[in-house]
Amino acid sequence: MTTGTTTTAEGTPLFGPESQFRAFFDDPRWAPAMIRATVLEAAHPQIGAALVDNSTFVAHPWRRLRNTFLSMRRMFDADPAVREREAARLNRLHARMSGSDSRGRPYDAMDRATRAWVVATLFESAVTMCRLSGQPLDQDTMERMYAEYRAYLAALDGDAGELPEDLNDFWRYFDRVVEEELENTEAARVILYRLFDHLPAPALLGGAPTLWAAGRAVVGPLLGAITVASLPESYRRKAGLPEMPGASTLMQGAYLAAGLTRFLPAGWFDAETVIEVLSLSPGSDDPRARTVTALHARMKQASALLRLLSPLSAETAPDPAPAPSGEARRPAEEFFREVLDQTGDGHLDWPDLAAMARELATRLDLDEPEETRLYDAFAAWWRELQAALDTDGDGRISVEEYTAAVPTLAGPALIRVAEVLFDATDKDGSGTIDAEEYRALFRTAFHRDLTTTDGTYGRSAFVGDFLAFMSGRRTNTPYDPLLADA
Repeated sequence: MTTGTTTTAEGTPLFGPESQFRAFFDDPRWAPAMIRATVLEAAHPQIGAALVDNSTFVAHPWRRLRNTFLSMRRMFDADPAVREREAARLNRLHARMSGSDSRGRPYDAMDRATRAWVVATLFESAVTMCRLSGQPLDQDTMERMYAEYRAYLAALDGDAGELPEDLNDFWRYFDRVVEEELENTEAARVILYRLFDHLPAPALLGGAPTLWAAGRAVVGPLLGAITVASLPESYRRKAGLPEMPGASTLMQGAYLAAGLTRFLPAGWFDAETVIEVLSLSPGSDDPRARTVTALHARMKQASALLRLLSPLSAETAPDPAPAPSGEARRPAEEFFREVLDQTGDGHLDWPDLAAMARELATRLDLDEPEETRLYDAFAAWWRELQAALDTDGDGRISVEEYTAAVPTLAGPALIRVAEVLFDATDKDGSGTIDAEEYRALFRTAFHRDLTTTDGTYGRSAFVGDFLAFMSGRRTNTPYDPLLADA
């Protein structure tokens, strides 16, 4: 693992404010480029299988986007301690992901060659987005940026040996992987054809499903067409991806339009702020919440007007009324879909609970011992659930098995999950969670259910509230934005 300040041969820092890659963090061109890079990653059989089995990108794409963006920010931070901590966290996360794909081929998220391919797609897509937007990188800039990406890989793997040292050799390596290793995987098809068509609304637009569905019906196919047109021709041909007439022109125009943002004032666009605002829910203590609430009201009015002007499809049902506070309960099927089925495959199994543990560990920025305790507690809960609910013995729990049993999930293992979560949140070990500790856990829903007069949260109250949500399916609690929001 790298330590200290990594520099180029000329002494220029590879990370920090002056790095080539950080210049793209707030670049709108990254939106289509990241989708393109994700498809190229997912087309690799090992990565695609790992995504299908473990990732929450289908059910919770906005959460996945936020976490990925924040992780890359840390990995390109000027402080080596920040980079090393994030690299260690990513390695622990990936070490828990292994298995076999639908053809019985093993995959391992720690495989060095496949991790190198992830980094390769990011670099190649950055170069491609500049070329497509009419701002191609010169050779020296590409060389410096490629050095940054190899240093990124070295921070993860200990060295960057899986990527060619010379940039000219990299392009031959990239073409070879595309030609010989990439496939039309299930994960790639999901991203191209299912994700855009069924993309759930972010928290900001969750109260206006009609308006969201209408916009998605227009933008979704366009994003899909732009992405397909931007992929390497050899992969499109091998995967049999259809290209919509005029898609190349549309793709070129989209990148050129995004590239025009270079003429706007510096700092006009901040990607992290946009992602945070999309994640806000009404009722948050964030200063922007009042604006969000007012925006929700405007969007509901627009949705109502839209329903008057166009017939409703089966999917675009009327916008729901606000859920009542307190003891409101969601149907068992809805709770299963929104909270338990984190991977969106229609079943509850270990990857779903692992995704919950991963999200909680990420939010709390846990060190390895605390993270391991949390994962072990969720693993025990999974064994308890499987023993009680897996009636057909297939190793997973269907929504029918779940709803038929009308289970009480608050068994000893779930209590242990809550206790571990409390200990991890109680950073100062005082036996209570104060306002700042509570905020660290429930960033987008602070004070929604915290009713204690002294501003603290005791162990029994915390455990009881967590169990009430996970077993009683109570709505309008801080846990909805944490585990249910897309």
